[in-house]
Amino acid sequence: MTTNDSSFEVSTDQSRLDIPMIYRFLSEQSSWAVGISRPVVERAIENSLCFGGYLDGRQIAFARVITDFATFANLVDVFVLPEYRGHGYGKQLVAAVLRHPSLQRLRRFMLATNDAQGLYERFGFTTPRNPETLMERYFPNIYLS
Repeated sequence: MTTNDSSFEVSTDQSRLDIPMIYRFLSEQSSWAVGISRPVVERAIENSLCFGGYLDGRQIAFARVITDFATFANLVDVFVLPEYRGHGYGKQLVAAVLRHPSLQRLRRFMLATNDAQGLYERFGFTTPRNPETLMERYFPNIYLS
């Protein structure tokens, strides 16, 4: 799947992904995966539906969806490189993710965010209807040990 809105393009072609850039951002700049190893990033990418955001052919954004393509999806690792933020590329990226034909008619589409609730609310995401029914095993510093 490829979308093109002005000079910003979103593609699910994994062969185009700039793995070193994705790894560098996640392991050094993200607030959720600092210290993650390159093999873990590569394995996560291989086993997910990935979206690269490109400006003039250079990857500047990324998102990854973990899904069974039938009932559930989890949107993770969404980022736009800092020097490209504030131009609407994140909105275009999320819109492309939600338009993907394989992600339609899912019963549940989830994500976790510390600081981008406003962005995701524009796309219909809300706090869980019944948060008391959700549970997790969470190890926030697993990549640092």
